[in-house]
Amino acid sequence: MYDALHTELWTSWASLLRSYAAAHGLNAPQHAIVEVSAEEITLRVGSRWLKFTQHEMQHSDEAAVPFALQENGSVSLNHAAEEEMDLAAERLAREMMHPPQ
Repeated sequence: MYDALHTELWTSWASLLRSYAAAHGLNAPQHAIVEVSAEEITLRVGSRWLKFTQHEMQHSDEAAVPFALQENGSVSLNHAAEEEMDLAAERLAREMMHPPQ
């Protein structure tokens, strides 16, 4: 993937995570913090976190799983079928803001 395209997709991914976490935070007891660098994006909610690198996603103290942004604007998570970036970001933000009880 071209560096410029990867940078745009990376920035878009961070923006989607930030937007959906804020939206889901309207009805949540905690708010989310999204930290972004060129190498890592971290979504923090209380003591839980979700971290992304170019090749991996890791949730709090769990093992990392494969992650990839695709040129067509989709996301590949843990070798599952590709999912549209916005749908994946919404789902992950919702799961972080409203974990199963």
